[in-house]
Amino acid sequence: MKKFYRLSETINKKQDKRVVSVTIRPLLTDMAGVVWLTDLMLQEGDRVTGFYPHTEIMLQKEREGGVIKETVWYNGIVRGQETLILFNLGKTSTGLDIKLYPKSEMGGVTISQAAGGQRAFFPGILQKDDELIFSAPERKTTNNGQPFQKEGFYSYSAAWDSKHKIELPEGKSARVLFTLQQMEEGGEPF
Repeated sequence: MKKFYRLSETINKKQDKRVVSVTIRPLLTDMAGVVWLTDLMLQEGDRVTGFYPHTEIMLQKEREGGVIKETVWYNGIVRGQETLILFNLGKTSTGLDIKLYPKSEMGGVTISQAAGGQRAFFPGILQKDDELIFSAPERKTTNNGQPFQKEGFYSYSAAWDSKHKIELPEGKSARVLFTLQQMEEGGEPF
């Protein structure tokens, strides 16, 4: 049975120069079978989107009366598996910050959109009252301020009602905090 994994990573440059080329070399050890690399996409900038060209001029923080609207946050408690609906009243999608505070030791936390798309999995062990920060705008994942392993994608909040599925091990619970900056369309893309 074929199994595909979606990965996203940030390439940081050492100097403020443009990237001329990127070389990808898969390193595989102690395995047998076939590996496919498909749908490679490089995107400039720090905006979390799935489209090209760079979205910096296409998106801006939503304004009301010329003033940037405040950041919106939603707090919740998750037991086992829950789907939370966030109301992003901005005019377009935006990157999502998620903070998770376990109520007891646990491992194997999954965060995804709606029916399981845009999935991120955290295989590491979290202790009671740890602070797991999963930040799409910063493209960073930390636990108590230290880098923390994730597999998969950063989350975003779709415009209007965005469904977010949190899966914890059976019998476990955690407090979650979602934070988003509502966005609107900016200038022309070209």
